Amino acid sequence: MGMNHPVGYPSAPLPEKRPAWVVGAVTILSFVVLLWVIELWDSLTNHQLDDNGIRPLETEGLWGIVFAPLLHSNWDHLIANTVPALILGFLMTLAGLSRFIFATAIIWILGGFGTWLIGNIGAHCPYVGVRCEPNHIGASGLIFGWLAFLIVFGFFTRKVWEIVIGVVVLIVYGGVLLGVLPSTPGVSWQGHLCGAIAGLVAAYLLSGPEREQRSARKRGGQLPQTFAR
Repeated sequence: MGMNHPVGYPSAPLPEKRPAWVVGAVTILSFVVLLWVIELWDSLTNHQLDDNGIRPLETEGLWGIVFAPLLHSNWDHLIANTVPALILGFLMTLAGLSRFIFATAIIWILGGFGTWLIGNIGAHCPYVGVRCEPNHIGASGLIFGWLAFLIVFGFFTRKVWEIVIGVVVLIVYGGVLLGVLPSTPGVSWQGHLCGAIAGLVAAYLLSGPEREQRSARKRGGQLPQTFAR
């Protein structure tokens, strides 16, 4: 009695997985392109979007936490943020796309909320006799968060290549960290400071798996203690 044998068909080849650095480059490039598209629209509408920044201690100003990193006061402001965003954002993606997303979310929200809380401190109007209400916009808070994250993340994970990236970033961009101090009028040092602090928090939280593994290895390597009776 004959037996039926299933006919085999060659399985379709699985699509090749793109290298992580390619995915990271496309991701951060897309984000920066979005910033340019938003600024183009903002310029065409007489900068009406700029009113949606972080206005400290105002209830309506809380919405600025969501929108502020996407808005810039003018093209010069955006151009100044573009190169650091491309470089630091790309380096952030090398730690893993999921970590990049979570770190960015922490910096975006926590840094923005901090700016909402202290954004009035040290703020002054450059125009005599005119009352000014601080309105914090720009991606620089996010950039400062990425910068702080990259500098310390490797020291939390104890991975050599991440430590090297942190040291290189510190050497190249370390001087930028002075921007967390009150300096040029009209520059949101409060946003820079809060973004940097949020970046440190994100680095600590997202290095949790490596820190736990290190602790587990230490516990596993301890010799049992012998007590004399």
